[in-house]
Amino acid sequence: MEQALTTADFPVHWPVQTRWTDNDMFGHLNNAVYYELFDTAINAWINTTRDVDPVAAPWLGVVAESSCRYFAELKFPSQLVVGLAVSRLGNSSVTYRTGLWADGDGTPAAVGSWVHVYVDRDTRRPVPIPAPIRELLETAVVS
Repeated sequence: MEQALTTADFPVHWPVQTRWTDNDMFGHLNNAVYYELFDTAINAWINTTRDVDPVAAPWLGVVAESSCRYFAELKFPSQLVVGLAVSRLGNSSVTYRTGLWADGDGTPAAVGSWVHVYVDRDTRRPVPIPAPIRELLETAVVS
């Protein structure tokens, strides 16, 4: 089951930090923040590892689907890690397995799925994943 995943199941570990505004009225991270952290880690990993300007590129990676299962509460202030693994690499789409945990803890507080489809910036029609990005994604493929 997903809860049995550990940090070792994610080839990429991206550090993130919570913000004061991330806590909700119940005193823990709002569920929408988990999605923001996944999105931030994926795009930061790609944009800082490859010389890609997402504003000027002729293509976009758009979110087609996302999900998250929550196993433990997190709250501000916390140093967290987002784990990334590529579970499917298609022609124009990539599916990530994502995990979120407190730094040093091997059991994720949440596990999710995130699908990017690459599209032409103007037509919004699917295009092949750009070669530099595909090369990076291949380094995180898991079975």
